[in-house]
Amino acid sequence: MNDFFRKIATKVSQATGSAGAFLVAFTAVVAWAVTGPLFNFSNTWQLLINTATTIGTFLMVFLIQNTQNRDGRAMQLKLDELIRATRARDEFIDIEDLDDEELGRITEEFSRIHESSNDPILKKFHAKLQAVHHDRKHPRAFRK
Repeated sequence: MNDFFRKIATKVSQATGSAGAFLVAFTAVVAWAVTGPLFNFSNTWQLLINTATTIGTFLMVFLIQNTQNRDGRAMQLKLDELIRATRARDEFIDIEDLDDEELGRITEEFSRIHESSNDPILKKFHAKLQAVHHDRKHPRAFRK
């Protein structure tokens, strides 16, 4: 069942993410809007588009989540392989499973490394890491 769903989800997500699918959806919305006067903008006319978009959105949420889960898992495996293949620390394998406190300690460790380094690339990476960590600890309701 999982393999069948994966194959279907992959094909549907590829199809719905195409320019052709967008054109079909756009054409359907335009056709719906143009037919409004023909149906006197009736409740049934409005219900048609509301129902269609609600069902489409509902189903697409599951397809998108499935695709993101699979992509995220594949990305983590690729990163794990890079860690194993290089001289990077093995402790970074599965680091995404750590809680925020443990990630904070690792961030502090990188801060100490950063402060003792003059490498501009490492400094830029550290600044981005700090910003992400700060945003996670202090989420803002509205971002500008």
